[in-house]
Amino acid sequence: MTRRYFVLLASVLMLAAASPRADESLRIVPLVDGKQVVVSLVLNDAYNDDVKEMIASGLRTTFTFDVELRAEVAGWVDRTVATTVVSITDQYDNLTRRHSLSRTIDGRMDESLVTEDEQIVADWLTHVTRLPICPTSKLERNREYYVRVSARKRPQHSLPFAWASSLTGQAKFTFVP
Repeated sequence: MTRRYFVLLASVLMLAAASPRADESLRIVPLVDGKQVVVSLVLNDAYNDDVKEMIASGLRTTFTFDVELRAEVAGWVDRTVATTVVSITDQYDNLTRRHSLSRTIDGRMDESLVTEDEQIVADWLTHVTRLPICPTSKLERNREYYVRVSARKRPQHSLPFAWASSLTGQAKFTFVP
């Protein structure tokens, strides 16, 4: 009897942890731009009331995007061509009412901004535009590729289960130079 209760409780907790993420969706657009593969990302509905509340409390809030470019391999494990990690952080100062935003790509500072405009904060945290992934010289002609992205935010307001704290999506393309 206690085992059934434990399994039921664990199932309910997993569903409860996953439910706040149900409204969020990840849009991924890979493009071959000259001699570079670039990706644009939009994390829809992620800048919600929970995130606004965390930011307003002064908690450092970070959205992280793990981006992988992979080649499909029939009957085998897909080959990873390139990986990139983008972290976008907002540190809100309650006294000055200003957001200090910063974006790092693979651990290196890319850009920073200080603003009072909440729409700029929402766009910065949930949009990545024309992120360079790899040169096209690493790609093979007429081959299927896909970009897989895992997005997560910290701190988490929901239960801290790792499988419920990230959102994953992918987009396919064929490299035709």
